[in-house]
Amino acid sequence: MTELLLIALAALVGSALLLRWRYPVWYWLTFGIVLAVLRVRVRYASVMEACRLTVPASRMRRAVARWMGKPVPQQRVPRLLWIRPTRTGLRLRIRMWPGQDAFEFAAASDRLRHSFAVHQVTSREIKPGVVEITLTGYDVLRRVQMPAKTDRGLLKIPIALVEDGTVHYRDYREVPHAITVGATQSGKSVTQRTVIKELASQPVALVGIDCKKIELGPFARRFSALADNPDDAVELLEALVHRMDGIYDTIRAEQRISADTPDADIAANIWDLPEELRPVPIVVTIDEIAELALSTKKNDPRRDRIVKALVRLAQLGRAAGIFLDIYGQRFGSELGDGITMLRAQLTGRMVHRVNDESTAKMAFGDISPHAVFAATQISNNRRGMAVVGYSTGDWVRIRTPHTTMRQAVSACNRHADLAPELPELARFRPLAHLAPVEVPAVAEAA
Repeated sequence: MTELLLIALAALVGSALLLRWRYPVWYWLTFGIVLAVLRVRVRYASVMEACRLTVPASRMRRAVARWMGKPVPQQRVPRLLWIRPTRTGLRLRIRMWPGQDAFEFAAASDRLRHSFAVHQVTSREIKPGVVEITLTGYDVLRRVQMPAKTDRGLLKIPIALVEDGTVHYRDYREVPHAITVGATQSGKSVTQRTVIKELASQPVALVGIDCKKIELGPFARRFSALADNPDDAVELLEALVHRMDGIYDTIRAEQRISADTPDADIAANIWDLPEELRPVPIVVTIDEIAELALSTKKNDPRRDRIVKALVRLAQLGRAAGIFLDIYGQRFGSELGDGITMLRAQLTGRMVHRVNDESTAKMAFGDISPHAVFAATQISNNRRGMAVVGYSTGDWVRIRTPHTTMRQAVSACNRHADLAPELPELARFRPLAHLAPVEVPAVAEAA
């Protein structure tokens, strides 16, 4: 009987170790959750005290103890309201004592990670006096698997997985313009393919500028306009500015501001226009900003026109439904005048692996020094992994699922009929849209 129990126990332990190595998700759902909950329940008080997240007893209790000749009361531990298991970890809701701050829990996240023996710990304030600590049980970014159901919408696409198991979205209506920085072979192109693949099925116009001529060319059937050299790029950008001015004239004509006009009916952007008058949104993808902004000539008029058009689009394009996605290896002042002004208009910041700290500071220097440090710690074998910073000072680590060129091209070919005709950009329409669209069966299955 004892031998059978030992064999069964050995088989159970072996199965758990095998699942932990090959299928961490199933290990967490079968064994990890139970062990983590027990560990938190048993160690909670001692961990809070060791991480200096307790407060002294009240003055009244200490005074009573002195009067009664009793020992000094112990430190008060923050109250654990509840524990909620998730697909990737645990969520702890904690009520703080007076005098505690949410920053103390955020600063102690690394100590909590070691104490609870989990992969990652993040903390955020839910409301005054209550914080939520998210424990991630395993490395969800090692093998990215996007959830089957995501919160998609017009100009809102899922592009990556966050380190706590949630989905990172690119929402153009919330963050209209973004910059993505990364060194060669950092996964920057994979992120670009993922964005284009997800946008291909939406009723939006895709416009591209690719001076390398190899990154965006394969997606030409889905693009309404494409420029592959600086001369065409400056004319394309100025045509977009001209279209933007025309859209503003349409919005102004539809404002109908009078004393009896409800506030909700006053048009201030394309989303306030009637559907029959609303122009199609445009997402502009620039593959390498240095090819446009960096010039070998001093006082290059073409470069000045390019930067001026980009700054105008970044400042005024949101209300007209024109959004910028700019990619590059660096985005610093060495690219010339006007670049820092342009960078200030780009709310979204994503940094892949970089070769020097100054490159990360260009994107996150005005957001968070911790984000700069995190961006410099991305290893070479984690392609597609990046750090995303927000204007609030928050930042997270994400990793994009591997999207092959064939998958992105197949999506663009499949939805080539959704590429709208834009009169202002007609001369930049790729000739590839005239060729018959053939989608291989293998690509469709992928």
